[in-house]
Amino acid sequence: MRVAQVIGRVTLSLQDPSFKGGRWLLVNPLDAGQFNGACHKPPALSAQHTLIAYDNIGAGDGDIVGIVEGAEATAPFAYPIPIDAITVAIFDSLSYQPPAA
Repeated sequence: MRVAQVIGRVTLSLQDPSFKGGRWLLVNPLDAGQFNGACHKPPALSAQHTLIAYDNIGAGDGDIVGIVEGAEATAPFAYPIPIDAITVAIFDSLSYQPPAA
């Protein structure tokens, strides 16, 4: 799982019926140095590539979310679905202490 900030929404004029009930979000994965305080003050965009993630948990602009990518993103579905990233959590707070060297 990676931590990302929702930075926008994607509007589709047509989509596969298997996506009923969800929507698509633009998410920018955070760097480890951005974790602390991210839920209280929106961080600047990271240098990581922005992704489009399927959302059916109700995340909105500015939310800090957990995303899962790859084959694991299809795990919540009982049927084959063509997605590569999905939101799985909305964080209320984050606290990160890097391991001591």
